[in-house]
Amino acid sequence: MIELLVLDVDGTLTDGKITYTNSGDELKSFDVSDGLAIATWTKKLGKKAAIITGRTSKIVEQRAQDLQINHLYQKVHNKDEILEEILKKENLTWDQVAAIGDDLNDYKMLKKVNLSFTPSNGTHYLKEFVDVVCKNSGGNGAVREMIEYIIKKDNLEEEFLKAWL
Repeated sequence: MIELLVLDVDGTLTDGKITYTNSGDELKSFDVSDGLAIATWTKKLGKKAAIITGRTSKIVEQRAQDLQINHLYQKVHNKDEILEEILKKENLTWDQVAAIGDDLNDYKMLKKVNLSFTPSNGTHYLKEFVDVVCKNSGGNGAVREMIEYIIKKDNLEEEFLKAWL
């Protein structure tokens, strides 16, 4: 059974576009349906979630806080090493982890987890080996699709739906 979700940000939780204002502020957009599914996973089902990303952004800190994501690691170059640390802290195994990423910096991590996903707009290098290529693109429901897949696979649909009905 999956206990921990690991999420990349740019190209997965977002569409991968980064917009800068004239004042130098960075803008990112997140999908509300992804957020509701993550919040249900963490708040209602009591499961764990982690964001491991190669960039640093205050916006990502805010999103992680809003969704009660247990672990946030930014400016990470070796994601599988950070995930190994999280597994030790949480007393979990690789078999209890599902992860989603869209590009080469996610490759090693996705190869190690039990269940791996990439959005429809992920690089073809990942599509060749991940367990699920999502129909939705990053920032457009791919994370929601991932969570719904896991909920169904782990027979948690009734509990998932009860959280909101």
